[in-house]
Amino acid sequence: MTQLINGFPSDGVVTVNRVLLKPGYTVDDLQERVAMLCENVKTYHSETGFVGGFVALNSGAISNEGSTIGQAVKSPLKEKEALIVTFWRTFEEHEASHRSETFQPLFKKVLDLCENGNEEIAYTMLWSGSAYSPKEAKAARAAKAKYGNKAA
Repeated sequence: MTQLINGFPSDGVVTVNRVLLKPGYTVDDLQERVAMLCENVKTYHSETGFVGGFVALNSGAISNEGSTIGQAVKSPLKEKEALIVTFWRTFEEHEASHRSETFQPLFKKVLDLCENGNEEIAYTMLWSGSAYSPKEAKAARAAKAKYGNKAA
């Protein structure tokens, strides 16, 4: 398995928060509050389980090539929905971070702008990987052409 984030163990935990902005709040509000929260986690939990993370905003685009439900042209949740994804060594270390005194006040400020409350789902990583380099991609195509489905 190629690592998605340096230092993330192959048996690590990925947590996902889905945020739906309440009416009256903006992406700027979300960015400011999440930035404060993420800085806190990096500062106080980098040595106690936190490995990395990212925040992604719904761009509004829906892949008609990759979707199997309908043929929508754009998402109604454009710039209203965001995912906060974090990477941890263990679920227990994640939970401990949420109980810290420095985390809770900042977390509550993020929750204040959430229309959907919060449900944070933890996942165990099964696979991650990066794209091949041009040289690796050429070699992979050559192997597929030579061996077909027998190449593993």
